[in-house]
Amino acid sequence: MSNDTKSRDRSLAKGIAAGLPAGLVGIVAKTLAERMFAPHASDQTGRPAATNGDRIAWEFGAITGATYGALAEYYPAATAKEGAAFGMALETLTHESPLPALGIALPVGSETMRERASELTSHVVYGLTVEFVRRAIRRIL
Repeated sequence: MSNDTKSRDRSLAKGIAAGLPAGLVGIVAKTLAERMFAPHASDQTGRPAATNGDRIAWEFGAITGATYGALAEYYPAATAKEGAAFGMALETLTHESPLPALGIALPVGSETMRERASELTSHVVYGLTVEFVRRAIRRIL
């Protein structure tokens, strides 16, 4: 069991309550990382990368964070590497098939090495941030 739930009972509600805002903070960190690593990147519409699907990003970040918070309550191994493993898994699960299939991301193999590195890095930043914030909130709850 992780340090933040060692002395407390596991709670689905508290896990979700800690994870949801952590996911939102994670989206802010991910967006900043994207701006830093690919400041001029754009999608097929020509919009800057940081503004792509803003609403979807916020909703997905909140839902993913809440899910992660719930998972961390009952499967502490999900928090491996301080959340970095979660970020890498999320990048793989989203960018390897669903997003390209929906036309939201470039098809696998068509990205430059820089774009690929930027995506992976920003997702690791997201995972690290979500775990840091989730853990802090969970200690309070």
